[in-house]
Amino acid sequence: MKKHNLSQHGDVPELKNKNVKIGIVVSDWNKTITGALKEGALAFLCEVGIAKEQIIVHSVPGSFELPSGVSMLLNTDISIDAVICLGCVIQGETRHFEFISQAVANGIMRVSLDYGVPVIFGVLTCDTMEQAQERAGGKHGNKGIEAAYTCLKMLELQEKIDY
Repeated sequence: MKKHNLSQHGDVPELKNKNVKIGIVVSDWNKTITGALKEGALAFLCEVGIAKEQIIVHSVPGSFELPSGVSMLLNTDISIDAVICLGCVIQGETRHFEFISQAVANGIMRVSLDYGVPVIFGVLTCDTMEQAQERAGGKHGNKGIEAAYTCLKMLELQEKIDY
């Protein structure tokens, strides 16, 4: 089975609103991986014309805190159009991995539905550090780029529905 390269995507969405504000909430845990995801997302957004001033980046200690960090960001006076969550959970010897991964996925979906804002799941859930590296700029591309692309696609959908 051929694996999908996370950095490859279709046509870049053409947003009508050129002044979107995009939040990025990134986990500090597994920082070499999450830092690469963040850089991939930022580079892609800038490449397609989103100015650095339109992107607000905050970090949280771990992936478990991503939903809470998004909620805090959306509760500020800043009008955020979408948020990208970036994290990395790697399987260990205990079931901790399962609980964290499930809680993060459910929390990200919940905050998106509660606020009516696209909140993108850019969290790697890998068995090994090698798998994470392959998905953070390695042979399988960069999940941060995929998350940024998904963010723009969701903003495009929102524009179509709102107009």
